Amino acid sequence: MSRKKKELPLLEQITITDVAAEGKAIARVNDLVVFVPYVVPGDVVDLQVRRKKHHYAEAEAVRFHKFSEVRAVPFCQHYGICGGCVWQILPYGEQLKYKQKQVVDNLTRIGKVELPEISPIIGSDKILEYRNKLEFTFSNKRWLTREEVAQTVEYERNVVGFHIPGAFDKVLPIEQCWLQIDISNQIRNTIRDYALQHGYSFSDLRSHEGMMRNLIIRTSSIGELMLIVVARIDNDAEMEKLMTLMQFVADKFPQITSLQYVINNKVNDSIGDLDTFTFKGRDHIFEEMEGLKFKIGPKSFYQTNSEQAYKLYKVARGFAQLTGNELVYDLYTGTGTIANFVSRQARQVIGIEYVPEAIEDAKVNSQINGIDNTLFYAGDMKDILTADFIAEHGRPDVIITDPPRAGMHPDVVNVILDAEPQRIVYVSCNPATQARDLQLLDVKYKVVAVQPVDMFPQTHHVENVVLLTIDN
Repeated sequence: MSRKKKELPLLEQITITDVAAEGKAIARVNDLVVFVPYVVPGDVVDLQVRRKKHHYAEAEAVRFHKFSEVRAVPFCQHYGICGGCVWQILPYGEQLKYKQKQVVDNLTRIGKVELPEISPIIGSDKILEYRNKLEFTFSNKRWLTREEVAQTVEYERNVVGFHIPGAFDKVLPIEQCWLQIDISNQIRNTIRDYALQHGYSFSDLRSHEGMMRNLIIRTSSIGELMLIVVARIDNDAEMEKLMTLMQFVADKFPQITSLQYVINNKVNDSIGDLDTFTFKGRDHIFEEMEGLKFKIGPKSFYQTNSEQAYKLYKVARGFAQLTGNELVYDLYTGTGTIANFVSRQARQVIGIEYVPEAIEDAKVNSQINGIDNTLFYAGDMKDILTADFIAEHGRPDVIITDPPRAGMHPDVVNVILDAEPQRIVYVSCNPATQARDLQLLDVKYKVVAVQPVDMFPQTHHVENVVLLTIDN
């Protein structure tokens, strides 16, 4: 006989007191910390516990007794379902306050290093339509909201939109996303309608069948536009249908600068190892920053908030304190944006990046801007950045590092410590792993400046720049 599952409690009239990680909020009930999504400090709610451990629980707000005075009205019709923009119920000033707090908490609690006064966070001028890249998924399994399930309406099951968190094979249809300029919505919805009208099959994420898989839309601050259609193609008839669709899109949206497609017959959605084909226009778009042009290909990494990236890079360059005589290493250089951005103030900049295509773009970016004092190398950072590499290319005066969310590999940290640059500028999209790395660097370096930058309004994510100098 199976053991009866213990019924989880309903906690009544609980006041939300703080903001937690991953965009959730916190309530405290006796000695129990309760994590709750889609509420803000000051809300008074009934909480249905969904998961309970010894010292914490996860719960859902099932009834609101009082709304917080700082609560904002969600602007998106998909709020609370798609899983994105979870902080749109907080006014932007409150978002910045909690992001600043997140940086302070992580650096002090995890880093445990001596810190200067942390500068006030730099907010984003745009809090909507700020992203330059979005990816959408086609699916033949539409996610139905509770309201839709309760209705006796037959909904179209073929949709394009975002994956539902925790349900990899279900996709929420997106009518309007506020993260990108409206041409993105027009393109997505037009392609969806055309595919439905002409009987194109949508991807089945379990059986790995269906022609239409993904759309990737990239924009730039100078008005350029890239669209990549990703399809599964099993025969000549499907290839002909794809070409017909591409021509329709080219005719309907002549403003597209780069119209491309990818054939992906794999199980996963990654296109990093696949060929891209240009149907119309260039195989890239350009971004501009302070008079420099940056080539962005279909696989290139570029900061997703172009205008805020300029502020971020200015902070990094200012922290580097370059005089024109320095050898700079730019670790995790991507397409060489930071490397080229600081090159005018340095003697030489050496960029290292894992993705070979990004390094090729970095080299092109130097060429098109007439920059001749950069060198770029592709490979795993811990394999490229070695004592032998430094012996060959010179000991850096300044290291700028902008690693992925996981932070730097311990081997990379050790090489940096052995190289002993005068200054380290550490750009991070994850203050928690940044704090861990700062603790490792603390044996030789001290933190002298900290500048948070908000790259992602309406979310809990925050970028942070730290300047370290060698502790002589």
